[in-house]
Amino acid sequence: MPCEFLSLEDLLDIMTALRIGPVRDLGLLNAAALRPQTTLMGQDAYPSTAAKAAALLESLTKNHALIDGNKRLAWAACSVFLSLNALEIRETVSNDDVYELVIAVASSDVTFEHVCITLSEWTATHP
Repeated sequence: MPCEFLSLEDLLDIMTALRIGPVRDLGLLNAAALRPQTTLMGQDAYPSTAAKAAALLESLTKNHALIDGNKRLAWAACSVFLSLNALEIRETVSNDDVYELVIAVASSDVTFEHVCITLSEWTATHP
């Protein structure tokens, strides 16, 4: 099944719903939206859905495309992306777990691989 990606417009809609922003740099926001779609020599740079979600989360957290709300947008977009691709966050994942992960990503305290593994462990296929 092909992967569904979030567009720049989708990210702007999520921002509106969360009442965050404004945008500081539309180019950085668009770059974050496009990163999960990256290919190298015809192959996906991020082969799993969790890796694509991690790329989106990391880019939105670290690019600072917004004046305010980068981390909130990053998690919301990551969650929406996973849901669009038939994955849901397990009920056992707490808000504290999410907070700790997003803060760790923002402060570069975790590797990209760690984020991929964590998202894989936190998700389950929609019933």
